[in-house]
Amino acid sequence: MSSILVIDDQRSIRSTLKDILELEGHEVALAENGKEGVEMLSKSKYDILLTDIKMPEMDGMEVLEKAVEIAPGMPVIMISGHGNIDTAVESIKKGAYDFIEKPVDLNRLLITVKNAVEKNDLVVETKVLKKKVARTYDMVGGSEPMQKMRDMIDKVAPTDARVLILGSNGTGKELVARAMHEGSKRVSGPFVEVNCAAIPSELIESELFGHEKGAFTSAIKQRIGKFEQANGGTLFLDEIGDMSLSAQAKVLRALQENTITRVGSDKDIKVDVRVLAATNKNLADEITKGTFREDLYHRLSVIIVNVPSLNERKDDIPALAEYFLDMASQEMNVAKKNVDDGAIKALQSINWTGNIREFRNVMERLTILCSGDTITASDVESYARPLSQ
Repeated sequence: MSSILVIDDQRSIRSTLKDILELEGHEVALAENGKEGVEMLSKSKYDILLTDIKMPEMDGMEVLEKAVEIAPGMPVIMISGHGNIDTAVESIKKGAYDFIEKPVDLNRLLITVKNAVEKNDLVVETKVLKKKVARTYDMVGGSEPMQKMRDMIDKVAPTDARVLILGSNGTGKELVARAMHEGSKRVSGPFVEVNCAAIPSELIESELFGHEKGAFTSAIKQRIGKFEQANGGTLFLDEIGDMSLSAQAKVLRALQENTITRVGSDKDIKVDVRVLAATNKNLADEITKGTFREDLYHRLSVIIVNVPSLNERKDDIPALAEYFLDMASQEMNVAKKNVDDGAIKALQSINWTGNIREFRNVMERLTILCSGDTITASDVESYARPLSQ
């Protein structure tokens, strides 16, 4: 269960609290005054603190202030036989988790401790999830092409300039867009992604701009589009080269006037959105063919970022191999594979047409199929390119 520190100048109360909490499976440490309790907090880690308020030398409010500094996020439960509403409010304002009056209602105490434990579990789980999410969007590698791209991101991200991200499938264009958002003044706003290639042409306008109820047969209720959802933040239009010409015209208007109109409405809606776009297509060719508007291209391409292919950054393969092997071992809950120099050279000799996406799949495949603890050149030859076998 949890480790709990109890601070109270009355021995009988300390003993009672210790007995009842240990019966519930918690580990309990005791301190007979605030000064001793703060020293214990600074030397050991506790999940929960229970402290009396009225104590000699250092009272509970001072303990609370020290506890918030030493162990931010640790639930502190205040206990007082001289409690009143003002004291309770003050303690909560200073960061206490809850306030309990003496004589202590043991049932209420146990419920409060249980809730505090659940809060701790949620905080830990949230940190783990945030770490996983953040790691999903890491840009790994220190090669020259990657460093040039990072330098470009550092310069452009803090501005509101529109950016067109170019690169082959699987190179990580979304990672670049997210890095732009994370480095911008809009980082506290939403990051909204639209895969233009995955949405049928007849639905793309509704997806981007929303629609009013009854705008078309299946419009049974009002829908808020991606432009409105991204208000105050960043809208990432992935695979922009696959967008229909009619939708392109409306996107152009939105960029020119910072307004959109829902399908089935004639009302203009103001939006404050930074637009980032990406494509694996040659837009100059698309303009020549008449499938992409040249004026939209110029609106989107204030800054152009070219994402290097994996074939252009093979010096990053050792770091990428370690990164994806580590990720695979965690996701599959298996021991992490090592990779020897021969395997690295074999990986560097491959023509990575699928780029990072393909490389990650290969690392997962090697984690599953390689029989030993170390991936060798023979393993790469056997499992890296199944289509060539």
